[in-house]
Amino acid sequence: MFHNSSHRKYWIFKCEEELDHMRHKANQKFRNKILESGKPGVSESMFLERHGEDVVFRHYERRMLDFCNAFKPVMPKSVVGTALMFFRRFYLNNSVMEYHPRIIMLTCAYLSCKVEEFNVSCTQFVGNLLQESPAGQERVLEQILEFELLLIQQLNFHLVVHNPYRPMEGLLIDLKTRYPTLENPESLRKSADDFLTQAAMTDAGLLFPPSQIALTAILNSALRAGLSIESYLTECLGLKGDKESLSKMYDAMRRMKTLLKKYELPKSEEVNAYKQKLERIHAELATSSNKRKRGYEEDGHVSKEPRITEEEWTDEDLM
Repeated sequence: MFHNSSHRKYWIFKCEEELDHMRHKANQKFRNKILESGKPGVSESMFLERHGEDVVFRHYERRMLDFCNAFKPVMPKSVVGTALMFFRRFYLNNSVMEYHPRIIMLTCAYLSCKVEEFNVSCTQFVGNLLQESPAGQERVLEQILEFELLLIQQLNFHLVVHNPYRPMEGLLIDLKTRYPTLENPESLRKSADDFLTQAAMTDAGLLFPPSQIALTAILNSALRAGLSIESYLTECLGLKGDKESLSKMYDAMRRMKTLLKKYELPKSEEVNAYKQKLERIHAELATSSNKRKRGYEEDGHVSKEPRITEEEWTDEDLM
């Protein structure tokens, strides 16, 4: 249950400012580590600022969503939602300059398949990298397996994600059985699904319980259809006379809808500029101390040859 889960205890935060502070801290921590390493040629100008990190993050988050939506066999929504949440949690405490999102996003999707018990083999998984050769797919799989433990560790071994899809199904069933005023609750599904997809691309899942996200999706869908179901909150959800709870709920809904309105995909020219800078950072800092982060195998007993680096496969391989 969500109430007793690690999701609620460790991964629901008070406000957007807290999340911004954590991301700024991760950015600064990486900068300090590199600057203090004494590596020749390193300067402040080579690093990504927070805005640049956000641009890169949103780009790869979108690429991961596209990869999951095109996945064969069809990937259930819960798997996609968990993958997106893993990706967002990981980069709360880590910088894209230290761990390239191209491999982290695939590792998040792969781990999500396991956690959500979506039964696909590792060969099937990398087989969805359609532009990659079989040998290339095998090398990418080696990278994913190398990064899997790192991802689990950075998630603090909290792998259960409570997605809003199940609560939304419960609300639709409840509307059908206990709220006859609404003739066709199923008419709300498409718009509500779209809302949940948009919410998954924001910090909503780090700020609000899944049931609240689901309820907001339903109410927003009804509003868009010109239907008023506010009485459902008071009559069926037991909030009649509880003005304080009702006020808090509406306030959370407004905050959530504001998050979605603020979200926009970065412009392609901006993405290209920051991606080039990111590649230069990873190339510049490719030392023996971070080979594993970039996809090499350090244990000579396992592999005498260096494994593929991220630069040997590109974003186009994801589609």
